[in-house]
Formats: sequence, C-alpha cells, structure tokens
Amino acid sequence: MKPLNLYIAGALSFAAAFASPASAQLKVVATTPDLASVAREIGGDKVNVVALAKPTEDPHFVDAKPSFIVTLNRADALVEGGAELELGWLPPLLENARNGKIQGGAPGRIVASEGIRLLEIPTSFDRSKGDIHSLGNPHFMIDPANAKVVARNIANHLAQIDPKSAATYNGNLTRFNARIDAKLADWQKQLAPYRGSKIVTYHRDFVYLADRFVLTIVDELEPKPGIAPSPAHLAQVIGKMRANNVKVILVQPFQNRKTAETVARQTGAAVLDTPQQPGGANNTASYFDMMDNLVGSIAKGLGAQK
Repeated sequence: MKPLNLYIAGALSFAAAFASPASAQLKVVATTPDLASVAREIGGDKVNVVALAKPTEDPHFVDAKPSFIVTLNRADALVEGGAELELGWLPPLLENARNGKIQGGAPGRIVASEGIRLLEIPTSFDRSKGDIHSLGNPHFMIDPANAKVVARNIANHLAQIDPKSAATYNGNLTRFNARIDAKLADWQKQLAPYRGSKIVTYHRDFVYLADRFVLTIVDELEPKPGIAPSPAHLAQVIGKMRANNVKVILVQPFQNRKTAETVARQTGAAVLDTPQQPGGANNTASYFDMMDNLVGSIAKGLGAQK
C-alpha cells in the first residue's frame, strides 16, 4: 500500500461525509451497503453511516483504497460482516487506521455474524476446495431472519457507545423487527408457489435464501468457491440442468454474466440479475428495497418458466 500522504486529497474527499455539522452523530463505518442500511435503520438520526464496498463490488475482494484508512481512523463504530467475509482486505486497513474504538473487543467493533446460525461450516480446512470459509458461509444477510440478529448486534453496541440514546436504538430495533416480520410474510407468500424449485447460482452465495424459502440449488457455475468456471465443469452443470429441468441461473453484478448466458443458451434457462446489496439495482436504496427486488426477480423468473 502506498504512503498515505500521497492520497490526502482523495482521502479527505471520501471522508467528507464524516465532517457534517451534525458533529454529535456517531460516525459509523460499514464494510458493505447492506450492513450500512441496517445500521441507518437502527441508528436513525443519531448516526452518520458510510459503506466501504460499492453495491456492485464483490465483498470478498473490495478495492481497499487508502482513503478508507482515514475514514476508519475517524470512526466511532465499525460494522463488519465477519465469518471471514472481509478477511482479504479489511485487516490491513484496520492496522493502519490505528483507531482503538474499532479494534477487536471494543464496543465500537460490531461483528454482524455474531449469533447467526452459519451454514456450511467445513469439517476440515482444505484450500484445494477453493475459497472455503472456516467459520461458515458468510452470505447470510439474504435470510431476513438473520437481518434481525444483525440489527440486534448493532443496537446493543450503539447503546454501549452512546448510552444516553439507548432507548432510541432499542425503539428503532423494535420497529425494524416488526417490519422484517411483516415483509418476510409477504416475501414467503411470493415464493410459496415455487417451493422446491431448482436453481443454479454462480457462487455459493444464495444458500441462506434457498434455505429460508425452500429452493434447491442444483449446482454453481464455479467448480469451487472463488475458482473461475472451466469448460469441463460448465459441461457438467449443463448436464445437471437438463436432467433436473433447471430454468434459472442467478448472478450478481460482479460475476461473469456472459458465462451464465452461454450456459443458459444451451439449457433454455433465464439469467436473473439478483444483486444482494442495496444500490446494486435501480430503486434499491435500502435493505428492504433490495430484498423486494431480489424476491420479486426470482419469483418472476421462476414463474416465467412454468
């Protein structure tokens, strides 16, 4: 990483969001837009939240800009996904930020995955199997029930940092949970006609959604997590899709859509754009908008194949 003083201009530009007149607000940094959205729901006007990753960026491989160091240095709290989601890029930033408020164990360090029932925890750690996460699959936010756990974690930590506003955070948490419960019932109703439907995904990033809404993931276009698809593996996927009559492939903005389209042409399937981050599609500024778009896209895609 280049010396920080070479990037002061860009750094100050990115960090300007933290220099607002509302100085009493807590400065909260989230690693990804979905976590930032939940933090805004819980913090309300007591917090000023920025996300490091772009909505269309792979959260495993975020471009760790030096300006992020300034932002983290000024933060009162950091919300990270945990479960090794940001392992490849966040630790060096934190080391250089030198901010005790957001170091491990501090009230300002909020690990979203705490309390989540993580899926796909490996029984052994073997790098030959691809980009395996030793703590379990970190793509848990697209199960709305998990968003409630994350919201509780955020509320608890914000209350520790800012005890005088604890009632506000807890009230916002109650409202957030009620809205999740109402929306979850609606999302389940939308996908109920497609329970058990078979899908293919690019990466192992839809397992929590499939578990919650009872969908069956037949295979992934990646032969192993984080490994680019090979012609031999894609041939196997095409065979499975034909055998199981799979008619939809889910992809995110940072994944190779052309590869998915090639497979789709040979199987008669549709490629569905299904970003998991607020802002990854039009009119999806919040977590709820994102889930509305995600569920609606899948329901429409599966319905069109019936």
